[in-house]
Amino acid sequence: MHQVDIMANSQIQSMLCPNCRKLISVSEARCPFCGMPRPASRWKNNFWTRGFRDANQFVKILIIANVGMYIISLLFNPRATGLSLNPLTFLSPSDTSILLLGATGTVPIDKYHRFWTLVSASFLHGGILHIFFNMAALRQLAALVNREFGVYRMFVIYTVSGVLGFWISYLAGVAFTIGASASVCGLIGALLYYGKSRGGIYGGTLYRQVFSWVIFLFMFGLIVPGINNWGHGGGILAGFWDTRRKKGKTSSTRRLLPFVGW
Repeated sequence: MHQVDIMANSQIQSMLCPNCRKLISVSEARCPFCGMPRPASRWKNNFWTRGFRDANQFVKILIIANVGMYIISLLFNPRATGLSLNPLTFLSPSDTSILLLGATGTVPIDKYHRFWTLVSASFLHGGILHIFFNMAALRQLAALVNREFGVYRMFVIYTVSGVLGFWISYLAGVAFTIGASASVCGLIGALLYYGKSRGGIYGGTLYRQVFSWVIFLFMFGLIVPGINNWGHGGGILAGFWDTRRKKGKTSSTRRLLPFVGW
């Protein structure tokens, strides 16, 4: 009986990390495997955050949010919706709609002091092809990032890269910009760093595959007018930097484990 009580107590003191799903102690200040801070906190273990545990479901939620905001932007001012035969501008919402809903750039920030648009602009799109390509890229890249980093890290990289990418484009003087591409480029940056730092056959293959996305984005930005290349480049750098910074913290934590009796 005493042995059973000990086993029960040891089970109570253990949990699965919400991010990497590995068994850890509830007293961990940071997951020793993925580096997520305070994995046992209630904020990360409740009904509302359980969606983070299903990576595919969470990506679907992101896509639905983007599509929902795109539809709202069209309905906001339907008479001004672009119906041009140009596929790049077909079904494009009006400038007034996307400005009110949260487009970012020097105009919204300097003129209206709307710094929150650095977040909201990632959920707005300028046409049917714009949102289609961004969501297709998000679906493909998020699956890779989720597999290597977990859904929490994917969400952080995606959000931080969008904000920093738009901030860099703001500093570069881009007046008006929207789209999830800065956030998606952050996922590219994260995978670039991961593939390069891991090395080997898998790492090298992943690095070359993702680098082809960078070349495509660069060529696309040169050919097609109106592309926010500053946002793309800033997003890639942000994802690369955030992943490198987080890996350094995780590596330091792992190096300490032998000395703390893990």
